Amino acid sequence: MRILGIDPGLAIVGWGIIDKINSSFLPVACGAIRTPAHTDLNKRLSMIYDDMNVLIEKYKPDEVAIEELFFNTNITTGITVAEARGVILLSAFRHQIKTFEYTPLQVKQAVVGYGKAEKNQVISMVTSLLRLKAPPKPDDTADALAIALCHAQSSNSRMAQYYNK
Repeated sequence: MRILGIDPGLAIVGWGIIDKINSSFLPVACGAIRTPAHTDLNKRLSMIYDDMNVLIEKYKPDEVAIEELFFNTNITTGITVAEARGVILLSAFRHQIKTFEYTPLQVKQAVVGYGKAEKNQVISMVTSLLRLKAPPKPDDTADALAIALCHAQSSNSRMAQYYNK
């Protein structure tokens, strides 16, 4: 199964693709979609949508795993991230790819074994689990790979099947 993990954002959308073969995880590709600051919001959203379409058409993932939004203190930032997340979900929908959503706590629990793990612990485990020579950069890319790993480890569980119908 090929999984596209997405860490949504407006300035940077982290993405990572892994193949799950039995109980092994193989890295395929990873990177980040970047949109320039001080650019019209609609143009930035269009750039994200177009780049997502290119990724999906190039790598042909079977499923997409995306991080759920967590609103902390800056609601304005959360709204623009939600808009970016919307065009990402639209791209997956238009390509008829099933999407799954995970909270940051679920991702950390699946990858590190502790739901309140620090970012450096997540990056270290992603690097180790995927046998990467160096930690993925930027951090958004590492987060996207962690989301893909979370889905790969969770997708066969009965709970995941129940919650992601």
